[in-house]
Amino acid sequence: MSSEAIDPKLLERLDEAEQRFADVDEQLADPAVLSQPDRLRELGRERTHLDEVVTVGNEFRRLLEERAGAREIVEATDDDEMRELAQAEFASLDARIPPMAEKLRGLLLPRDPLDDRPAVVEIRAGTGGDEAGLFAADLARMYQRYAEREGWRVEMVSVSEGIPGAFKEVIFTVRGSGVYGRLRFESGVHRVQRVPATESQGRIHTSAATVAVLPEAEDVDVDIDPNDLRIDVFRSSGPGGQSVNTTDSAVRITHEPTGLVVTCQDEKSQHKNRGKALKVLRSRLLDRELAQRDAARAAERKSQIGSGDRSAKIRTYNFPQSRVTDHRIGLSSYSLDAVIDGDLDEFVRALRLAEEAERLEADT
Repeated sequence: MSSEAIDPKLLERLDEAEQRFADVDEQLADPAVLSQPDRLRELGRERTHLDEVVTVGNEFRRLLEERAGAREIVEATDDDEMRELAQAEFASLDARIPPMAEKLRGLLLPRDPLDDRPAVVEIRAGTGGDEAGLFAADLARMYQRYAEREGWRVEMVSVSEGIPGAFKEVIFTVRGSGVYGRLRFESGVHRVQRVPATESQGRIHTSAATVAVLPEAEDVDVDIDPNDLRIDVFRSSGPGGQSVNTTDSAVRITHEPTGLVVTCQDEKSQHKNRGKALKVLRSRLLDRELAQRDAARAAERKSQIGSGDRSAKIRTYNFPQSRVTDHRIGLSSYSLDAVIDGDLDEFVRALRLAEEAERLEADT
């Protein structure tokens, strides 16, 4: 991109963002808004984003002004030494403007309003038997460690266990700043290549697990008719205190129009399990509605999550080579132990940048 040919739309959008920033500040000072916690929280999130836009925008404008000043000196001065210094300054500023423009353009792209939502993470063992269940448990631990690193909170919703240390299915909610926006690229089939603990011959096996990351739905997002729900209660199974396993505290909710089923047995209280199960059901229904609105999203979700097949993979964890490869962006890391321990920053950042680049290309 030539810094001499700045897209006028970029400056127009910056003007709009600066005006919106002033409008948000005005609303935040309005006593009527201060008495509405939900509105206050929404405006606070918007202001945080706009503050970064304005800060980068101010730096961008400063570079443009300084470059224009350097050019004037080059064109007007008769002093060779002064002209040489101004030319060097112009070249330096000219090189800094394009990356700043791209950063600003990325910040000015419309944000997904769901990015700030908590995320419901569902992990299921796929192809590979017991080893797939062990890998599903590894993935659950990886995301929980990542959440700890980010200062996020994890709430367990439901666990279906296999052999010791393995999960057939695990569902949990992650809460914190910008959680869904950071984790949503994890949806898809994850493949592992390693010698299973259950393998006596030392042979490398390939197994898979599926990950689905859904934005947590709010009550206003999805209207559920109570008459559409079949609610069953039963005795919890698996690990837990005495009261968990000896009372009918587990809840299974079936949404009959769609056939979606959610089970929760993590809490001792039937009421709490019912509340958690309804949250997950709302999130699945919201995700379903979003997918129906966007055919491309629906096709992507089907290809990523569909069958749990080894071939429909988005990422491979190769233990013999200590390599993790994300096949969507061709990124490989040879720090598998660190990644499995929750160090996902490199992949999360790269996937966000790749999506941003695609949107920038579509926007030009």
